[in-house]
Amino acid sequence: MGIRQDIPEPASAQRICVVLVRPENDGNIGAVARVMANFGVSDLRVVGRDGEWSEETRNRAKHAQWVLEGANTFDSIGDATNDCSLVVGTSGMRESGDKTVFRHFLHPEDLPSRVRDMDSRVALVFGPEGNGLLNEELNMCDLLVSVPTWEGYPILNLSHSVAILCYEWYKVADSEPATDSLLSPELRARLKEEISRLAQTMPTPVHRRQGIEETLSRVMLRGLPSDNEAERILGVISAAADAFDQNDS
Repeated sequence: MGIRQDIPEPASAQRICVVLVRPENDGNIGAVARVMANFGVSDLRVVGRDGEWSEETRNRAKHAQWVLEGANTFDSIGDATNDCSLVVGTSGMRESGDKTVFRHFLHPEDLPSRVRDMDSRVALVFGPEGNGLLNEELNMCDLLVSVPTWEGYPILNLSHSVAILCYEWYKVADSEPATDSLLSPELRARLKEEISRLAQTMPTPVHRRQGIEETLSRVMLRGLPSDNEAERILGVISAAADAFDQNDS
């Protein structure tokens, strides 16, 4: 008991990667590797670390050493997710007050059902233990997920959060075969670039442009468009940005 069995990893688990952003605790990296292995997930990506795993990391990983051995390190979230069609950010922050435009969180059980039929790579992004993902990092994500917890002490340990999301994915993701695809990573990048160009060329006060860009990006990508749909949206956005550019010249 406790060692890895000679059983193929579930097909659905190969569609997700876990991205740890600037993890602060060596033990948590190992604990994350262990819980990933519990649910057949092996694609671990770490931002801001050198990949030289300490004894504490390896001890906490237990028999999931293969997850650590196969882990890749990156300098940024963008680099870590550039082959992914959907980037999902996680946070313990709560929606409150009037400014909730970037705080529309799904629950963990909602995510697999949204993308279950999509044969594309999905990144689950987790921030550092102290403060979690920064606002600008959350704004790089297409969807946001938060684990519902007691308000008196809402922030979970990093490995616990990873375990809950991996469990929910494992529980339902293989219930139906994937029949479609999310937009390609390349098209996702082009769409975000053109949305940014549109926001920056709009005849609106400069201080509002960032908010417009983030809102357009979040709303469009939250709809999980296909490549064909994204191409049509891209054509409209590019034409509008070109028109604004011509009016400015």
